[in-house]
Amino acid sequence: MTIDTLKRILIFLTLCLSQALVLNRIQLFHCATPLLYVYFVIAFPRSFPKWAALLWSFSMGFIIDVFSNTPGVASASLTFLGLLQPYLLELFLPRNAEEDIHSSAASLGWANFVKLSSLLVVIYCFTFFSLEAFNFFNWMQWLAFAAGSSVLTLLFIITLESVRK
Repeated sequence: MTIDTLKRILIFLTLCLSQALVLNRIQLFHCATPLLYVYFVIAFPRSFPKWAALLWSFSMGFIIDVFSNTPGVASASLTFLGLLQPYLLELFLPRNAEEDIHSSAASLGWANFVKLSSLLVVIYCFTFFSLEAFNFFNWMQWLAFAAGSSVLTLLFIITLESVRK
């Protein structure tokens, strides 16, 4: 195993445990929950194989589903995000970017990183809460959950990225 794989496994386990043990208990105004594990998918490098991104995304979603009692919702939403991430990353990369560039504020710049993260988090939250509700009967509550969780998750991701070296 390479050092990169070991780092990825450690980040995977850390995000899963922090989500299951701490972050799932946070509900701001009874509608906003931080979904920090989305950061794992956002941080995939450009050269990461697409099949591996889908496999890692599904695995992360499956573990979150098991610990959060959301059968299939997180795994479907995170797999969808893993499918979109390489293509959306290309939109925010500089024209002469290296092949092994990582998706971070240091490599993309803060403006592009925040734009990419915002787009991916909003897509994830709206997909997640749409699958969880499975109808739009109470669409104001659905919108409050999705928007509140998107903002809170984005704040957590920006904080984590600013602390990361």
